[in-house]
Amino acid sequence: MKLSTWFAAGLVATVAMAATAVVAQQDPIATRKELMKANGRNAGVIVKMVKGEEAFDANKVKTAFDQWDETATKFPSLFPDSSKDGDTRALPAVWSERAKFDAAIAKFKKDVDDNRAQAMSGADGLKVALAAVGKNCSDCHETFRKAQ
Repeated sequence: MKLSTWFAAGLVATVAMAATAVVAQQDPIATRKELMKANGRNAGVIVKMVKGEEAFDANKVKTAFDQWDETATKFPSLFPDSSKDGDTRALPAVWSERAKFDAAIAKFKKDVDDNRAQAMSGADGLKVALAAVGKNCSDCHETFRKAQ
């Protein structure tokens, strides 16, 4: 493959990544909704494994934990003051209790990181890991998200 083809491919990838970052900054509500939908999809897959409805699959567990880590990493920047209003389920407490919100996200990230290896160890480890990570979800939703 010619060097110019590699350069063009790299340029396209860089532009795509930059465009994604710009969209996230332009519409943080849409970005956080997509992250939360992905969280839910992955949680659904993991819950099925924990319940024995699906066989343990380390690749799916890794995918879930990677995506949850992505959410925890991106979330702090996705709640600017300009995103208080609009089609969002975020409660005013996100902004009025920002330190508590940021701490909840940090705890979620820490629990995702701390429980990843246990989750990858098999079905029994996944059950324990999901309980720790899932508690963060319900605690945060109780305080910072409107019910449907």
